[in-house]
Amino acid sequence: MDLLTQDEYKSIAAGLDLPTGAFIDGGFRPAISGKTFATVNPANGEKLTDIAACDAQDVDFAVEKAREAFEDGRWSGLHPSERKDILIRLCKLMTRNARELAVMESIDSGKTIFDCETVDVPETIHCLKWHAEAIDKIYDQVSPASDNHIAMVVREPIGVVGLVLPWNFPLLMLAWKIGPALAAGCSVVVKPAAETTLTALRVAELAMEAGLPRGVLSIVPGGGADVGEPIGRHMDIDMVSFTGSTVTGKKFLTYSAESNAKEVVLEMGGKNPAIVMDDAENLDRVAQHLVNGAYWNMGQNCSASSRLIVHKDVKAELLDRIAHHARQWNIGDPLNPETRMGALVSEGHYTKVCGYLEQAENIIIGGKAQNGYVEATVVEVEDNSSTLAREEIFGPVLSVIEISSFDEAISVANDTNYGLCASIFTANAKRALRGARALRAGTVTVNSFGEGDISTPFGGYKQSGFGGRDNSVYAHDQYTELKTIWIDLSDDADEAVN
Repeated sequence: MDLLTQDEYKSIAAGLDLPTGAFIDGGFRPAISGKTFATVNPANGEKLTDIAACDAQDVDFAVEKAREAFEDGRWSGLHPSERKDILIRLCKLMTRNARELAVMESIDSGKTIFDCETVDVPETIHCLKWHAEAIDKIYDQVSPASDNHIAMVVREPIGVVGLVLPWNFPLLMLAWKIGPALAAGCSVVVKPAAETTLTALRVAELAMEAGLPRGVLSIVPGGGADVGEPIGRHMDIDMVSFTGSTVTGKKFLTYSAESNAKEVVLEMGGKNPAIVMDDAENLDRVAQHLVNGAYWNMGQNCSASSRLIVHKDVKAELLDRIAHHARQWNIGDPLNPETRMGALVSEGHYTKVCGYLEQAENIIIGGKAQNGYVEATVVEVEDNSSTLAREEIFGPVLSVIEISSFDEAISVANDTNYGLCASIFTANAKRALRGARALRAGTVTVNSFGEGDISTPFGGYKQSGFGGRDNSVYAHDQYTELKTIWIDLSDDADEAVN
């Protein structure tokens, strides 16, 4: 899709018909309490619209309708190919409305229109289509039993699931969760982040147009205490999948333990290391990967390369090249297709990131912040004990730690509470494989920054999460239960007993 001009994008934004209600039982409706909250464009602070501020009453209603839909089989009981056809129709509708979704995503989140047009919206559609196509291609199994028995292992949808989304990739994280959940036959109740609600509501509307039955997909906007906690504690929700901060994610374990012991899948924070050894080839190319990993989506990315662990012999040259490429990540109006870094998602988050910058003692690149925007920044820290090296900043800040050996690099990289992603840059194939195996992270990239693709599982070690994986066929596992069906084929009672 060809990009438009800034003025053309602004014209589209001005003409958007923004959704305002919760989406429950197949249509938009106000919150039962009648309350609303304002959603704001982070780029300029202007209010976009008022959205239904839901609470536990709305969650109860959405779950009730989701349970009805699940139990009567209007979705869970459909033939897999029928579910696939409906989701494929949704993908086609999203493709037709891709530009509208991209602009809506940009003004609601502060993300650049360049990223929304070229990454977020296309990848969202691709994710949903991939899971739709997988629906009738995942086979159940027959275990090796005796001649007198057949043992089948079958997957069944887990039931009603609560999906709690982050604000950094509103559309894409929605797809990562509803894709496999709906493919499995579940009914879902989605809580988008309060900062970024608009596109989830629009996708739900398109899903109904595609033929998704009433009650199968609900979007319940609101705050964490008002909507997130009631989802986590609900006695009739069978499973929760959460993506967000580690602090909040841990709360869902408590909610589960204090309610119905529902299954919980967590994808949480990261403080991801990028190791650059003294034999790394093409430092200019390395710098491009590091800058992309650190500053993509303004660093508001749980897999961001936020710790550069670099060998002392190449540190100076690499930092020079990073400085060159960082200058190309200009900040500005997110609806300008030439802008590489937009606004941070909210005033509160901007203040948090600025607080980390105030702690930095040695800023070697960038460091300026104004009116919700933070420029690409590199901070050198004395060692891995620094707050800037240990805590997830979730902004465009790269912390640099000098090392002098491979073993030291691995030790520093693993010295963290997190374990989501990691990278190693080296020309030595054996060292690369040793490092990839030694790094305690769910995804390790070699001589690149990345997260894999839709075919590879995404998730973390340690406090970065557990319980399941997003993406790939493994994502379907968390939304299904395994059932053993044991069939006795013997002719008489004695054989049956034996």
